[in-house]
This record gives sequence, structure tokens and C-alpha cells, in this order.
Amino acid sequence: MGKTTGFLEYDRVQGEVRPAKERIKDFKEFHGKLSFEEQRKQAARCMDCGVPYCQAGKMIAGMASGCPLQNLVPETNDLVYLGKLEKAYERLSITHPFPEFTSRVCPALCEAACTCGVNGEPVSTKENEKTIIEYAFEHGLTKEAPPAVRTGKRVAVVGSGPAGLSAAQTLNRRGHEVTVYERKDRIGGLLRYGIPNMKLDKSVIDRRVKLMEEAGVRFICNADVGKDTAVSELLDTYDSVILACGASNPRNIDAPGRDAKGIRFAVDFLSEVTKKLLDSDFKDVPYELAKGKDVVVIGGGDTGNDCVGTCIRLGAKSVKQIEMMPKPPAERTASNPWPEWPKVLKTDYGQEEAIEVFGSDPRIYKTTVSEFVKDKKGALKELVLISLEPHRDEKTGRTVMKPVEGSETRIPAQLVLIAAGFLGSEAYVTEGFGVEVDGRTNVSTKPGSYASSREKVYTAGDMHRGQSLVVWAIAEGRRCAREVDRDLMGYSNID
Repeated sequence: MGKTTGFLEYDRVQGEVRPAKERIKDFKEFHGKLSFEEQRKQAARCMDCGVPYCQAGKMIAGMASGCPLQNLVPETNDLVYLGKLEKAYERLSITHPFPEFTSRVCPALCEAACTCGVNGEPVSTKENEKTIIEYAFEHGLTKEAPPAVRTGKRVAVVGSGPAGLSAAQTLNRRGHEVTVYERKDRIGGLLRYGIPNMKLDKSVIDRRVKLMEEAGVRFICNADVGKDTAVSELLDTYDSVILACGASNPRNIDAPGRDAKGIRFAVDFLSEVTKKLLDSDFKDVPYELAKGKDVVVIGGGDTGNDCVGTCIRLGAKSVKQIEMMPKPPAERTASNPWPEWPKVLKTDYGQEEAIEVFGSDPRIYKTTVSEFVKDKKGALKELVLISLEPHRDEKTGRTVMKPVEGSETRIPAQLVLIAAGFLGSEAYVTEGFGVEVDGRTNVSTKPGSYASSREKVYTAGDMHRGQSLVVWAIAEGRRCAREVDRDLMGYSNID
């Protein structure tokens, strides 16, 4: 696909990114785009390889390789190269309901598995998809009408994150009447409040939600099912219920002094920042949350990076990021061959900005907190850190990180953001619906199924598989919708 010799003729080029010192002055998206002709050249780099792992979506060595949605990547790349963006949108939309989300926030599993990346730079599939979907919106290709025929079946979706939206769109297109319940004041779940605006502008969510409403999906906000909205109401009213509430139970750091003022969970912090910005139409920036403070982010994933970038924009005095694991290598090791996910060092936008503003990488590896130190008023004033070293557990064979005796150090901190991941679903929802959960409190299902232990109750996304990526949540929503449709109708024509 693409141009036969394109990968030899053209180097990988991406859209311009606003300089760090400029973009930290606001919360606007900062990734630009190439001209259409330049993007065609990027699509021309697709190699027509024999086995396109980019679209496989398979688990290799416990890690995903290729797109979980099974997007036919070589076909869409070829259509971009040929300049047929309308056809490219038709092709992409068969497998992917929300390219506007993943083209902004996905780590690009497709690119990590690209054959062109074995001995060079992978094809810029993510930006190709963004070109396709933005063209589609600009040219009115995304218009969506209610289905011509309704089935008479009603489905409730609890949670409006990527899994819930994906399931709702799919089932509505099939003809079922779908109502989405969201406990927050706006639709989007993790997309809305867990991801900062500079990474995903919220107008991108709004335009998609508007299309879904025009097609007949009903959205109810400020409805916390299991608390102010009764579980019995949903079970009595709907033929099926999908739980897509996410893995919203944050992992804590239980160390002495944890009750100090100034210690927050990362997503709660990011949610408050985004809500204040949205409520004021970006006129009221909540500088008071971090300005002039020494900030320490505990956790090295995407959420931790988002906290780093957010705190810099809020005027933090300093920002450090603590990671328990060793620093990854700069390149693949022999034990991590392609097409496995590359376990290599990634310096994301937040870390880039910290380097620009403070002069050094904010990450401190092989380290954890041994104590939160309070002042006389109970406010956090500093952290006691301790170094960690990897050791092999003889029983399990796993590598565990153990503290190094006598390695304690102290650093100032008036704000700590815990971004150490999530433990699974929240008990009031699973207990309210009476569904079984596994050892990680994810809703239990049979392998390959999305049906819970309770009749007509299903699950999808992080609530089902545990904390994961937006693209996995979207894929799970579609697959769950297919199973719900089959059980309601006796068959399913959902792809």
C-alpha cells in the first residue's frame, strides 16, 4: 500500500509542535498538522509489508501489538496517499468510531508494530488518521441521523467514557434506544476530566456528543448510579445495562504522614483544573492549586506526565516525578524484539516542558516515598524519599523493588499528586448491581464475554479489563455492544 518506494524516498515528518515555553502559557492543543501534500508523503511511506502487525491487535509477551480495533491501517494509508480522504473516512469508520480521540491521546500501538519501524521510523499512522477525521468533520461527512427502524429494545449505559460512548453509538445505530448515565456534570468520563485540555480539547468531545444526540442517544448527567440514581430503576426500566464506569478506585501511597494537607489523587486534581477552566470558559485559571509550590508527582505513566504539564501551566515553583522502576533503555533490548511493544524511554510533553522550564528531566527513578513530613499546622512541607533496587522473587520469578537501607533523602514538597494507577471498580457500583468481581475488583465475565454474573448486566472498558488505554476501551465498547445486541435479538449484524 502507499507508494512502493515511499519509505525509501521520504523521511518521517510530523506536524509542527508549539515550543514548550510558548505552549505552557495556555491550555490549548499544541500539536499542529502538516499540509495535505506533506501528509500524503507520510502516508506514502506505508510499505505494503507481508504481515501488517499494525492492524493485528494481538497480545505478544503480555503486551498489545497493533491496533485493538483492527483498523485496516494499510488501506487507510493508501487512500490518504492517493488523496481520497472521503474514501479513507468510509474505510476507517467501519472499524473506528472515534478517531478524533485516539489520534490525539493514543500511544499509537499501530506505529509501535509498524514494519517500517524495524530499521527506521514507523509510518505516522496516528497523524494520518487525524487528517482523515478532521477532513470528515470539516466536510460534513460525519453527520448522523437516527436509525430508520427501532427495535423496541432499551439499553442503559452507565458511564460516558470511551467505552460507554462506543457501546452507546454502536447500539443506537443498530436501532436500540440508548440512554447514557454520567455522574459528573458533563459527558466524556476520562476523556473529559482525566485528560487535560492541551492534550484533548473538550470541543472535540462536544461535537461528537452532539452528533450522537442528533442520532437519538439520550444523555443524563449528574446521575450517580448506585447513589442518587437507584440501581433498581435501571434494572426495571431497561432490557440491558452496560457498566462502563472505569477503573476509578485510585491506588494509595500508605506512608507515615499520609493525612497531611496537600496530598491529592492525580485524577481528582486534573478534574478540578479542567472543571474550573470549562466553567469559566478558560478565563479563570486555577493558579492557586499549584502556583509557587514544590510539586511532586508519584507515578510515571500518562496521568503523571499530564500532572507535570498541568502544574507547570499553573506556575509551580518546581516539579519532580517519582518512578519506582529503573530508567528504561533508550533503544530496544534483545529481550524486547519487534513487534512487541517497545519498552524504551519515552519523554512526553510534560517532561519536555519541565526540562525547558527547570533545566532537567523531572523524573527520579528507582525511588518511592517513605514519609510525608508535615509542618505544625498539618500541611505537607517535605518528603522523605528512599531508593529502591530490583530483586528477583524466588517463588514467583518476578522482579520486585526493595528499599535500600540508609538511602533516605529529603526534598521540599507542598503538593503531592498520587498518579500510581488504579485498583479497579468502585464497590458501591458493583455491590449495587450485585455483580461478581475478580481479585482486582474488575467485573468478572467468562473469557471472551462481556456478560456479568447478573442477568442482563454487562461490562466494558477499564471496569472489565482494568486500567488500560482509550483505544482498548473503545474496542471493548464495540465488542460488548455486539454481545448485548445478540442476546437481545437472537443474532447480531454488528461487525
